[in-house]
Amino acid sequence: MDLEDLAQKVSALFHDTVIQPLLQFFLSLRQDDWIVLISLLGGAIVFGYVLGRTRAYHTTVFQNRGEALVSRVVLKNFGPPDYHLINHVTLQMKDGTTQVDHILVSRFGVFVIETKDYKGWIFGSAKQRSWTQVLFRVKYRFQNPIHQNMRHVRAVQDLLHFLPPGAIKSVVVFTGEAEFKTDTPSGVFYISGLVDYLRGQIDEVISPNQLQSCVGRLETERFAISGETDIEHVRSLERRHGSAS
Repeated sequence: MDLEDLAQKVSALFHDTVIQPLLQFFLSLRQDDWIVLISLLGGAIVFGYVLGRTRAYHTTVFQNRGEALVSRVVLKNFGPPDYHLINHVTLQMKDGTTQVDHILVSRFGVFVIETKDYKGWIFGSAKQRSWTQVLFRVKYRFQNPIHQNMRHVRAVQDLLHFLPPGAIKSVVVFTGEAEFKTDTPSGVFYISGLVDYLRGQIDEVISPNQLQSCVGRLETERFAISGETDIEHVRSLERRHGSAS
């Protein structure tokens, strides 16, 4: 028996055992049966849609617009097996919790990324305690994100203490339409500059086995992504600073 004969026999068997019974089933349906069937199919489609949206919501609802943009850009340009992105990571520290926007684990280092979705002019230097945003001639002060990210880096370093010195790196990314009116500090990038920076990291400092160990350790020690986790983190901030800011 050649392949053509085999294909014809399989096709005939499929028609007799699957297609023909289905046709007979549909032809035998009454109008009321059709209404029930269509209702069931419609319900199944809606359920599948809601389930898919719920899963997507679970992974993105805790990200603001800038964080979601950084996630998309990083995932588009840096994928496995050399890179593994973890978003919205809440970790325990001795004096409370800390929340990291993104951790990109790669053979070229572990990049702890703080995202700022700001507009307007930005004034600040690496050493200043706070920076200034000017938006429509109104000034707002906010914590130096480099200093803010230092705490995140320390939390990651405590967990991944087996990595060589310098393997864990701080990165601050400004999305939106922010524009620096002072010199942009080292380690601070616009979204396009983030891609160029990461592509420029070509020295392998982490082995594939260490990469897997890092991902496993972070995923094991992180808090669950939930509203309860975020509320408890805000309370932790209040205990440390007296406010959630």
